[in-house]
Amino acid sequence: MTSAPSPQLAPHERAQPLAKGSTYPAKDLCSQCGLCDSRWVAYVKDACAFLHQRFEAMETAAHGRSRNLDNEDELYFGVQQRMFSARLAQPIEGAQWTGIVSRLGVRALETGLVDAVLCVGQSEHDRFTPVPVLARTPEQVLAARVNKPTLSPNLEVLEQLPGSGIKRLLAIGVGCQIQALRAVQSTLPLEQLYVLGLPCVDNVSRDGLQTFLESTVSSPDTVVHYEFMQDFRIHFRHSDGREETVPFFGLDTPRLKDVFASSCLSCFDYTNAGADLVVGYMGATFGRQWITVRNPRGQELLDLVEAELDVAPVMSRGDRKAAVQQGIEAYDKALKLPMWLAELIGVFVQRFGPKGLEYGRFSIDSHFTRNALWLRRNHPAKAEAQIPAFAKKIISRYRLPKI
Repeated sequence: MTSAPSPQLAPHERAQPLAKGSTYPAKDLCSQCGLCDSRWVAYVKDACAFLHQRFEAMETAAHGRSRNLDNEDELYFGVQQRMFSARLAQPIEGAQWTGIVSRLGVRALETGLVDAVLCVGQSEHDRFTPVPVLARTPEQVLAARVNKPTLSPNLEVLEQLPGSGIKRLLAIGVGCQIQALRAVQSTLPLEQLYVLGLPCVDNVSRDGLQTFLESTVSSPDTVVHYEFMQDFRIHFRHSDGREETVPFFGLDTPRLKDVFASSCLSCFDYTNAGADLVVGYMGATFGRQWITVRNPRGQELLDLVEAELDVAPVMSRGDRKAAVQQGIEAYDKALKLPMWLAELIGVFVQRFGPKGLEYGRFSIDSHFTRNALWLRRNHPAKAEAQIPAFAKKIISRYRLPKI
């Protein structure tokens, strides 16, 4: 899909971004995606994922159709042409997993497919403080490898596009960022936009991240990255190379219940519905990445690296439903289990629990039901409009506590 600025949209060039630290239109639901910090702030009322849900329109514009709610795979994982698991045959040193996302960004530049890659580096003073960049070289892309699990203003760098000479852009981002980006795509001074999406859930502010680390891991100051993984454990890597894992069920839920950003507690775009290509781990077996191609542009991106991948079909095993229902009640009561019991449950669930796509559905069900409850309690007036049709169908399969 090509897009170029049109004369009648010229007034947006004069729109002034909101001063950082001022009140953003989404208020406490703001995910700090960065759009309000650019001249595209004039479009935020329609573009913001937390002011206006537009999944069907976004999917149709990006992929040519919206998801089929009667197809279980599309109900959960969105519009798709292909879905499989993979890992780089030769992993990138220092990457969080094997480095598929970084390799895609590098190849997009090396082949001339794009002029720049929108990705997220980090502050020179703090590993977990995100710094969005328009990378113009492979080295800049590689410098941004490894996730930053904090809210990131990716779209503020759109401000740099006019006059930059960038006409073809690969944007890497999470769901709320991509929803806003798709909404303003036709007004951007680009000839082509490619979107590489990351599944995303439960981001935090930098202060919230510190609370999470201090309540969960043995040495919070040495953590270089972490991820909630398919073995129902959180995997931490420390600066000295040491790895540490903590069972999901051992989290200090009373302390952490309110640490996640309000935007994440009201989001239903876990699988990044608007991206051309999605790369994550949630629907794959442990050690592999889950890849979903949503449209021809996604396949065009995948073509850059597919020959370098060890590819396998997706699989699905187990039954998530009882675990999800029990989790709803445990989270709602903010239970904290003794670590010995958390470890025991973790071993049992790891052995007998859902795997592959069924693990992905477990994670989606758990977060959608939690978020629906949170919205209905904290924003009852907008809850039903904020929950999209596909999420309502999933949520209806479970018993939620009365509001």
